[in-house]
Order: sequence, then C-alpha cells, then structure tokens
Amino acid sequence: MEKRALTQEEIKTAVADLNGWSVQDGKLAKEYKFGSFAAALGWMVAAGVEADKLDHHPEWKNVYNRVQVHLVTHDLGNQISTLDVALAEKMEKLAGR
Repeated sequence: MEKRALTQEEIKTAVADLNGWSVQDGKLAKEYKFGSFAAALGWMVAAGVEADKLDHHPEWKNVYNRVQVHLVTHDLGNQISTLDVALAEKMEKLAGR
C-alpha cells in the first residue's frame, strides 16, 4: 500500500464512508463501545495485530468497555494518510460494523 497524506477532500470522503468516525485535532477519531471489558480488550488485541501488519500503530485508550482511537501518520508530519484509513477500515470490520 502506498503511504501518502490525504487531501482534505479525500479525508471528507473517508470520514463519510467510515461510520462514526470524525476528525478531531487533525486525527481520525472514534470511540467504540463493547459489551464488556473482555470484549473491548479482545478487539484491541485483534486490531493491534492488524496494525502491526500495516506497521502503523494507533493512539488509543481503553476504559472498561470503551476504546477511544485516534489515527494519524507521524512520519508524514502528523497528517491523516492512506494508512490511517486502511487501519480504520480494518477496525470497523473487526468490530462487526
């Protein structure tokens, strides 16, 4: 996959296609809610494996059954990139959405 920063128009399109995602402080962002802490943690492990395959790692925080995710590409000057959208899409599939 080509790693490149997205244009503002590409970001708007991506956010429209990603249910519940938004741009906050220049990052793709979403909060997931699961049925339990174990479900949230299990999803984080699965998403972490996918992130590692992409060599692209999220900023995230877990509190009980909620996971807050922020995606941005640090080595492209903290811009939203193709990798961020690809990882968000994988996260959505893993969450069954």
